Amino acid sequence: MENKFVVGQKSLLAVLSSMQPICNRRTTLDVTTSILFQVGHKELVLKSTDLEISLQSSYQLSQSDMSETKMFLVSGKRLFDLVKELEGDIDFTLTDTQLHLKAGGVKLALNIKDPEQFPPFPERIENLMQIDAKFMLGMLNKVAFLIPQNNANPALNGLLFEISNSTLKMTTTDGHCLAQVYSKKYSLDESKTWLLPRRAVFEIKKILEGLDEQSLFIGTCGNQLVVSGESFNFFTKLLGDKFPEYKGILNKQSFIPAKVDRSHLVKTLRRSACLLSGQFIATNFGFSRDSLKVSIQNKEVGRLDEELLLSDFTGETMDMRFYAPYLLSGLQVFSEDRVQFYLKNSTKPIIFESNDKEYNVVYLVMPVAQTSGQ
Repeated sequence: MENKFVVGQKSLLAVLSSMQPICNRRTTLDVTTSILFQVGHKELVLKSTDLEISLQSSYQLSQSDMSETKMFLVSGKRLFDLVKELEGDIDFTLTDTQLHLKAGGVKLALNIKDPEQFPPFPERIENLMQIDAKFMLGMLNKVAFLIPQNNANPALNGLLFEISNSTLKMTTTDGHCLAQVYSKKYSLDESKTWLLPRRAVFEIKKILEGLDEQSLFIGTCGNQLVVSGESFNFFTKLLGDKFPEYKGILNKQSFIPAKVDRSHLVKTLRRSACLLSGQFIATNFGFSRDSLKVSIQNKEVGRLDEELLLSDFTGETMDMRFYAPYLLSGLQVFSEDRVQFYLKNSTKPIIFESNDKEYNVVYLVMPVAQTSGQ
């Protein structure tokens, strides 16, 4: 009996696409450029790993002549590039040395390798909690933007994921700003803390953005965190560095609340950022009972002076300086027409807050210190 199976091009392409960032990454082992195929009578399982993150996806086969499960390795990039140019159902035939593909009038063949070369894949997942997929994606979108790419402090290049007996929390910081989202919708009896690498966070986001499934499972496998759905398991190693202690800086005791129109503030900040011309120049913010005066001067470019309406501010007149792009990047995750924030003095951060039924968002920005001559 021939070893034949059929897979829809769109379904296979989606899986291969999600594996490209993994199998195209250079590692100490050349074999990680390959994808491991496990084909049985009813199911096709694909596995890819770069030794730091791993992805396993499964596909239910409607047509398969496989009498027993066969395993082999195929070049991940070559297979993806070929499947991308095919249409409809793809008929696969497996021989001892090649994987043959047929779609319409197109016939192709790729050399295969011994599966024994493939690194050991994570097994024995311990699921800890179930979570709504869209909810998790929403949380990630509120904080992932702030994760630095190559910060000198390795602990900042990740997302702190905390679950306690009352709260699910995600926190990121680049050393100048801090973003946090938390919710009481999910909890665990035993508190857990994980520091996820930036790369893993964005790969999870990509998977969730293209996912039709309603729920996920969060679990562990040895020293790895696992995000699982009905058709996939995503594994990531964790950062071993210690995330900065942030709780003290989020303490708003004796801070003064205020509100401002978010869209007006965003437009003002964009205009302010236009005057930077690639330079790190602070924008001046003057807070008073009814108004927020914003000004910036770049001697090489020009000057901006604007005034916005401020409400609910009961403090004394306060002058602070911030780098406009830092404020802008965080305000993108707020949706309210009027955004709530808190102030204390020119050396303490500005803290923006949003509360809704699902989760709370906090965004903090440190002020720019006054220097001589300014």
